[in-house]
Parts: sequence; structure tokens; C-alpha cells
Amino acid sequence: MKKLLLLPLITFVFSQLGFAQQLVLPNNGTNPRMTVGVRIGVTDVTINWGAPGVKGREGKIWGTDVAHYGFTNLGFGTAKESPWRAGADECTTISFSTDVMIEGKPLPAGQYALFMILAADETTLIFSKNPAAWGSYFYDPKEDVLRVTVRQQKDLPQSRERLAYLLDNPTDRSVTVALEWERWRIPFKVEVDPVTTGIASIRSQMTSGLGFDPPSLQAAAQWCLTNNVNLEEALFWIESATSPNLGGVQTFSALNIQAGLLRKLGRNAVADETLKNAMAKATVMELHSYGRQLISEKKPKEALAVFEQNHKQNNGAWPTNVGLARGYSANGDLKKALEHAKLALAQAPDATNKTSLETMIKTLGEGKPISQ
Repeated sequence: MKKLLLLPLITFVFSQLGFAQQLVLPNNGTNPRMTVGVRIGVTDVTINWGAPGVKGREGKIWGTDVAHYGFTNLGFGTAKESPWRAGADECTTISFSTDVMIEGKPLPAGQYALFMILAADETTLIFSKNPAAWGSYFYDPKEDVLRVTVRQQKDLPQSRERLAYLLDNPTDRSVTVALEWERWRIPFKVEVDPVTTGIASIRSQMTSGLGFDPPSLQAAAQWCLTNNVNLEEALFWIESATSPNLGGVQTFSALNIQAGLLRKLGRNAVADETLKNAMAKATVMELHSYGRQLISEKKPKEALAVFEQNHKQNNGAWPTNVGLARGYSANGDLKKALEHAKLALAQAPDATNKTSLETMIKTLGEGKPISQ
């Protein structure tokens, strides 16, 4: 009797589980689902598609029932006129984690179904706000967010068997997305504003626990200083990092960032005092690197002052004489530059530095300034 009562209970439990989840079967391999992605700056671009094969249909893909030109009635679904689904089976989807530009036209962050209106010499890309639909059977032009037209290549040297999306020439601000199948290539350019998206990403992260982490605050402020953007907020971040409330980071690098932001904001007196404090805390290599940075920024007098302070502050230790040689050379005093280069040669800690200084001495001895 108990067994008879248990059977309906088991049936009920499994019927509830079956209602909540579905069996996942292996893909039969006809049109495998594929995914590709890239990060541009802080922007993630991800494409997911079904990849059909040519299967011996060379020359019978484009402008046929396989990949039809224009719109067609697929004979099913709510759409009377459907574009090509730009892949097989389910919708081809493309997502962007931030706002982007597609061929120079703006597209908000989000996930989209990608459709294509094919023609003999050009293709119109459709970004639809309904990525959950199956293929283009339910395509609705009212759901179009963006359309852009590009020209395709139709003479690839080698036929591509499986439809693929390639991500070519990625940089910190753009990538070329290209559909390739058979001998066609349909490319389009995706661009981002790395500064705008960078600020938005950093600002969002600074509202999390990272906003209490001095190294993260310092890195955020440094990024803004380097890119000359968002200076007031960056100053708040670095002042938070150097504040006693968060441990009071008083390193040369942190205080130098603070001084740089203050100077860009026109607060020169406070910047000078902050930089003076920073230099007093700097290591010999930090001051040496800072002096070289000033030379690269075409500030030879300021660089020489830093090299002189480094030499005095560290009692002529390595590599302060190298710094003075570079500083005097940048200011046109080749005689003093040569003197300090010779002193530095005697201090050289290894063969690499010795060889570099020998070259420097030869150049200065010929009456030429050294390369900075």
C-alpha cells in the first residue's frame, strides 16, 4: 500500500522538476552555435550566431533562398517581409556594454538582433531591439534601433566553409566586425569614445568598495591626470587616498599625482607645496624617473632642478650623476654633462649601464647633446 502511495508522489515531484527545467541534448552539428568577443577600452562586444556551412553550394549562397536579397516572405511567423538572419537558426545577436558608434552612427549599449538586407553590391545592417526572437520569422521594422549600409567584398581568395564573424584590427577605440562566408566579406566598424566610457567605468567602480581602496583611488586619479579629464573628481579621489582617514598614503607617486592635478586646476601655490613634500619622500630612482619625465615633456630647467636635488639628497649615489649628465645636456651645457657622465661611468653597476655611458661620453665628447 505504501508503494502505491509513493508512485504518485514521485510522479508529481518529477513533473514539477520537468516543468522548471528542460533536457539539454547535444548539438547535432549541422549549424553549431558560436560566440566571439573583444574588449575595446572598457567596452565588451560579443556576437553569438548559428554557423551554417557552404556544403558544396559554392556560387549558390548569395541572392538565393540560402541568403536571400532584400526581404522575403518566409512562410511562417508574423513577418510578411523578412530580412536575412545573418546566420542560421536563432537570431544572430550582438551586444555592447557601453554606447558605441556603428559606421559613425550612434547605438546605445545593449543586446540586439542583427539582421541584414542583402543586395548585389551593398548590405544594410539592421540592429533590432528584439534579440529573443527566432531568426527573422517575427521581424518587425518598428523594433529597428539602427540601420547602416556598408559595401561588401565578393572575391575572397579562399572560400570559407562555415559562416564566421571576425574581429579585425582591434584598438583601444575601434574594431572591425566582419561576416565572412563562402567568398563574401561584409565588414562594419565599431567605435567607442575611450575617454567618455573610461570615465563612466571608473566612476561606477569608485562607488563600490574600490572607492575606499587607496591604490584604486590613486590609479583612477592617475588615469584622469594622464588623459586631462575629470580633474576635480580625480583630485577628490587622490585626496581621499592621501587622507589619514584611509591610511594617509604619502608616497611620492601619490603626492605627485595630487600636485599634477592641482596645477592643471590652476592651484599652483598648493601644487608647489605638495610637490615639494612629494620630492622629499621620493626614492633616488623615483626622482631620476621624474626628471626624465620632465625632459620628455620639454621642461629642461625643471628637470635639471630635480636632478640637482636628487644628487644632493642622495649624496651623489647612482644614478644621480647620470641624471645630471642628462639635465645639463638638455640645457645645452655639454661640458658639465660630460663631467657627470664620466663620474657616472665609474659608478655603473653593470655592463649594460657601462656600455650606455660609454656611448653617452663619446657623443658628448664630439660636442653633441645626448639623446634623451
